[in-house]
Amino acid sequence: MKSASPHLLSRATAIQLGLAWVVVGLFREWGEGWLSEPISPVIGLGAFLVLFGTIVMAAFRVVNEAEHLAQQLGEPYGTLILTLSIVAIEVILISAVMLGPGEFPTIGRDSILSVMMIILNLIMGLCILLGGFRFGEQEYNAQGAASYLSMTTLLVGVALVLPNFIGTAGSFSATQAVSFSCFTVLLYGVFLTLQMGSYRRLFLQPAAGMLTIPGAGPTFSGASPEPRRQLDRRMIVGRSLLLLVAVLPIVLLSHDLAILIDAGIVAVNAPPALGGVLIAIIVFTPESLTALRAALANEMQRAVNLCLGAFVSTVGLTVPAVLLIGLWTGKPVVMGISPANMVLVAITLLISMMTFQGQRTSPIQGMVHLLLFAVFGVTLMTT
Repeated sequence: MKSASPHLLSRATAIQLGLAWVVVGLFREWGEGWLSEPISPVIGLGAFLVLFGTIVMAAFRVVNEAEHLAQQLGEPYGTLILTLSIVAIEVILISAVMLGPGEFPTIGRDSILSVMMIILNLIMGLCILLGGFRFGEQEYNAQGAASYLSMTTLLVGVALVLPNFIGTAGSFSATQAVSFSCFTVLLYGVFLTLQMGSYRRLFLQPAAGMLTIPGAGPTFSGASPEPRRQLDRRMIVGRSLLLLVAVLPIVLLSHDLAILIDAGIVAVNAPPALGGVLIAIIVFTPESLTALRAALANEMQRAVNLCLGAFVSTVGLTVPAVLLIGLWTGKPVVMGISPANMVLVAITLLISMMTFQGQRTSPIQGMVHLLLFAVFGVTLMTT
């Protein structure tokens, strides 16, 4: 195990982390002057590109370290670490926008909706389509997928649809916000406990060829826990520290990026929801590439865990954070989505349930998800 230690901090990792922290130092020293009103268009665009590139690079490093931890810990623990790391970055960026100088009461709602459309339609569609072209029908654990979708339906319905009917102008009252935040955290905590414990088998890749007993449900011959692995504790600690070092630049630069997003949306008169889309792109690009690699390696269950699990974590952690930040700061938080988006959410959930009601995927399902994402893109820019 000692042989692994010299490779813990590769040259590429050191360079990337070094660059990220150099950018942090530059913006701590001169960022206030660069971003003071009025922001020069040239300086603003340059600063945005630098910050955007740095945060995405740091996010890739977070994913890389989380993947190393995943290899050590096995499934579904590794995927959970990766998902929680990415969702933490999303919460940081949304919080930075909410706490920034502008008023963006819908940033939490817009980010969650964008993540839903990107993850459940664009990325899941690409995984199913590309994996299907390479391997044909791909197996996954349908019970695990159904568990994710049940959580998604409940959490999205409460967070994004219910405010339109029981709140005021799409916003929860203080009592409702606290109550639903507590309910969401409690439900998500119970789900994680079961996922990591007695129901772990539902989130493991089934072995090739499932055994079906007449009159009974499918029996997954390979859904038993993975072989016991020898853990390298020094490697786990080292990777965890590197993950933290990669996350911190995102935390420190998120406020500056939020200022530029605010200014850019106002300057070009773009739809306010574009801010949520940018956050979703920044946060989930690395994890999306990981899911695509898994599908192309015929590991559809890992792709399902990454995509469906990522969105469950997004709603389970982002909604309470956004609502509580709104209560703490006194800033308005609008969670209710428009009627058009409610239709898109309903169609996405219905199609996702149909996609994962069987035991194998097909490219046809992938094309349906991709078309639905294209519809979302058109509605985003035209409504």
